[in-house]
Amino acid sequence: MSQFTKVVLFTDANGRARFREETLALEQGSPQSRLSELFASGGYQLRTSPVGFRSQFHCSDYTQWVFILQGQMEIGIQGSVSRVFKPGEHFYSADLLPVGQTFDPTRHGHWSRQVGPDALITLFVRG
Repeated sequence: MSQFTKVVLFTDANGRARFREETLALEQGSPQSRLSELFASGGYQLRTSPVGFRSQFHCSDYTQWVFILQGQMEIGIQGSVSRVFKPGEHFYSADLLPVGQTFDPTRHGHWSRQVGPDALITLFVRG
């Protein structure tokens, strides 16, 4: 059986952003072209971010896949932890503000920035 590793940016029980990896089975299709189940989506957006772009700490407004098409994107979370995603890589952004909480940038969320010499182009697919 083939598998796909899904990198997930999520909010833990304490309201902090974390990374984890999940495995999705690729059980459909043919031996030459393995497919996952068909997932619903709520549309997609393309974004370009210039060299030097960096956001402040924030939470995602909704769950979404983020695919890096060009350039590199670094995602940072509390505790000085970060990961860099390159073209062809992805993560599933589910770092949502816990219900009933007010956003606190010293506790919640993540930041993102463009890394390297090339502008960042990303594809966002809402979950």
